Parts: sequence; C-alpha cells; structure tokens
Amino acid sequence: MNKDFPQYFAEAFAALNKDNLASMADFYHADLHFTDPLHEVVGLDAMTHYCAQLYENVTSIHFDFQQIDVIAEGEAVLRWVMTYQHPRLKSGQPIAVPGCSFIAYRDDKVYRHRDYYDAGALLYEHIPLFGSLIQWLKRRLA
Repeated sequence: MNKDFPQYFAEAFAALNKDNLASMADFYHADLHFTDPLHEVVGLDAMTHYCAQLYENVTSIHFDFQQIDVIAEGEAVLRWVMTYQHPRLKSGQPIAVPGCSFIAYRDDKVYRHRDYYDAGALLYEHIPLFGSLIQWLKRRLA
C-alpha cells in the first residue's frame, strides 16, 4: 500500500475543476461511497455527476488541505478549508468552511469518502432571511 496516497489524493482532489472531472477515476474506485451532511452518492459515475453539478453552480471553489493523518492501514483523515463563491449566497462573496474528510482506500483508490462540516456555515447561514434566523438561534443557544 502506498503510504503517500493520502497526500496524492489531497493534491488531486484540490486540482479538480469542471474541465478535468474524468481524472477522478485516477483516485476513486468505481464502487465509491461518498457521504456528507447534505448528500449521499454511490458510484464513481454518480460522484462525477454530483461534482459536475457542484462546479456548474458555483463561481469558484477551492480546497486547502491543511493536515493529513494516516490513522490506520488504508485509512486517513484530511483537514481542509473549502472556500467557494455562489452568486446567490452572501452577495457572491467568498465563503470559507472548515471541515475534514475520512477516506478509506485500497490499491491507491478511495472506496469510502465521508466529509464532516457545518452545513449551516456552508449554506443555510447565507440564505436571505433564513440566515438571519439561524444566526438568531445560535445567539440564543450560546
């Protein structure tokens, strides 16, 4: 097993854009299972479609991987900050969301990818009116 695979994965994932999504086959298994707080995607084809929609709907998106920890043979946790711009969120200004990914891999391809992040910070807090309600609730609960 390639001990440098998690670093390779982070670099390849960070380099993704709307024009090179076919390169995901270089680091994802065909039977990939991806989960995040808002989606569940099964299969490389479905993941490619999911990413195509993601890139179509944002003005820009960038992942800055800050820490990579191999936690067991074939498993790693990657800490990152995703910065993106969407024309209908936060007046099109950049939104930065910290998160982490758990990946399980074999034969230098990821077959399980789970992302953890605050969905409110990603999306809900930036929707007009709804965002104000979320901020109010956060203040009340603090």
